Amino acid sequence: MVKASWRPESGARPTTAVPARAAPAPAGGWALRAAEPADVEPIAELRATVMRADLERLGRYDEHRVRQRLRDSFSARHTSVITVDGELAGCVTVRPAEDGLWLEHFYLAPRHQGRGLGSAVLNSLLERTDAQGLTVGLNVLNGSAARRLYERHGFVVETQDPVDVFLVRAPGGG
Repeated sequence: MVKASWRPESGARPTTAVPARAAPAPAGGWALRAAEPADVEPIAELRATVMRADLERLGRYDEHRVRQRLRDSFSARHTSVITVDGELAGCVTVRPAEDGLWLEHFYLAPRHQGRGLGSAVLNSLLERTDAQGLTVGLNVLNGSAARRLYERHGFVVETQDPVDVFLVRAPGGG
């Protein structure tokens, strides 16, 4: 089991590389591109839209804070923008962590949810992390539907509290 201290806040850096950016998928019409500093505001808006219902359910929605938390942690170096037909469909950030990688800010625009895009992107990322033998950790809000996506891809609960559920996936999903 991965220690809770391996989260990116610990400041530790692994010796292995962060997964490379994906090329366009052979099927499905989506692609990942490297984020640019100018992407921060559209991604902050996407985060606010996607997280609103769960944050409101938990009594934690704040119109300003939901965007500012993304701005404060945004890293173009570790973020990929998900595009469908050349337009912003989502984003995902994969950062180095003490014992592997930390997946965060994985958001899909509502019109792209429930169509297999999240699974396709996650599969692409996990193929590379598996090939590198890296463990991946993440957290979701308690009660979020996203948890089912991650559990289908081999993530298991490490710890949880009333707000957050921390999940981890060993290389190969086991």
